[in-house]
Amino acid sequence: MTSELSRQDAVREAAASGIPSALADLGNLVRIPSVAFPGFDPAQVQRSAEAVAELARETGLFETVEIRTAAIPETGERGNPAVLATRAARNGRPTILLYAHHDVQPVGDEALWESSPFEPTVRGGRLYGRGAADDKAGIMAHLAALRALKEGIGDDFDLGVALFFEGEEEAGSRSFAQFLSDNADALRADVIVVADSGNWDAKTPALTVSLRGNTRFTLRVRTLEHASHSGMFGGAVPDAMMATVKLLATLWDEDGAVAVAGLTERDAETPEYSEETLRDEAGLPAGVSPVGRGTILSRIWNKPSITVTGIDAPSVVNASNTLSPEISVVISARVAPGQPAREAYAAIEAHLRAHAPFGAQLTFSDQDYGDAFLVDTSGWAVEAAREALHEGYGVESVDIGVGGSIPFIADLVREFPGAQILVTGVEDPHAKAHSPNESLHLETFRNAVLSEALLLEKLDARTSQAWHDGSGIGANAPLPEPLASGHA
Repeated sequence: MTSELSRQDAVREAAASGIPSALADLGNLVRIPSVAFPGFDPAQVQRSAEAVAELARETGLFETVEIRTAAIPETGERGNPAVLATRAARNGRPTILLYAHHDVQPVGDEALWESSPFEPTVRGGRLYGRGAADDKAGIMAHLAALRALKEGIGDDFDLGVALFFEGEEEAGSRSFAQFLSDNADALRADVIVVADSGNWDAKTPALTVSLRGNTRFTLRVRTLEHASHSGMFGGAVPDAMMATVKLLATLWDEDGAVAVAGLTERDAETPEYSEETLRDEAGLPAGVSPVGRGTILSRIWNKPSITVTGIDAPSVVNASNTLSPEISVVISARVAPGQPAREAYAAIEAHLRAHAPFGAQLTFSDQDYGDAFLVDTSGWAVEAAREALHEGYGVESVDIGVGGSIPFIADLVREFPGAQILVTGVEDPHAKAHSPNESLHLETFRNAVLSEALLLEKLDARTSQAWHDGSGIGANAPLPEPLASGHA
């Protein structure tokens, strides 16, 4: 192919023809229950890594494909297996790092699934299964785009490519920073594409330009040295459940907004988003009102939230007439962009200590932190991505914030400050990632593969210097500012 137009047409055709095989490979990955949480079979995560590595090798594009681990700094134990593949750039072309993760969330109550969580099932234009969207679809979007590039323009293209398919993202990415440090030379890139986010809707692509941070910890509330008879001492002795309920209630005000001094908000405009849409996408039943104040998206993108995600207490089936001596809960907080996660945690801990009822003894443990992320949207890679998304989906892309967190992006920024980071994804608002009946919208997947293939073709078509000179996206393109200066 000699002209840019014919190259793009060839890549477009190759992307479309490769979708059936990409979905078949995705189905095979979904069948592997690669849950990286403690208590689950680590052999399945290893099996998943081996399957992903083999798919990378089958492309025939990479000089090296390896399964590697890194040490977890806190314990010295090895983290879960990641797949690392590299192909060096030639003739002045940039290098692109493609990230996704092959581990998945636990299935939860399997009775809530309409089909087996680890048996890929297609119905209603969607592929159902744990990891079908988050994030094995991200892996296959990357690989399918590379296959389309190879078929469309040949395997002698000059673009440098690195793959980093992590194996512990859902479990906290505890060895991520060490992995980056250990493999910095192999992973160093001009552009990093993180395929672990979502789109505005099933038809409209998005670039994620802000992410909330997060902090997670375990709180133990103790009021008694041992369990006591609720009839003999109830009414005079505070049980741990009562103290825990009263304490947790202080975290929110009457509107359900976070009521912790020291947690900040980001002042930024948000697009129109109706309560009706919220009800549809979140599954909020009629009669149950939203919480918080301000526009709905400001509550999700720009303000903090606090959620109790787990509790250790006597179960209903084991309930007895007993005053509980201690209760443990897991608290997960989302942190507004602009506030360090450790600062937010300190504010929450101080609040809980100040509001502990009846002198209850509080113990804090298992703290995790992930900082928020803001993208500098002036970079040349962002403009190239917007072009590719428009061409792939047929509609203009939108810039979105996301209420969720991808804590390791802060590690990427720290290790590779000169790289431009693009946060994309294949999920739509009905994907139900982390929930029963997780699914992938098939048309969105097709468009995501095409968009990424076109982005790869664009990056391969011009040298790194041409991009940096402002000629990479058209004659009128503005000179880019260094992306690193815009990170927060």
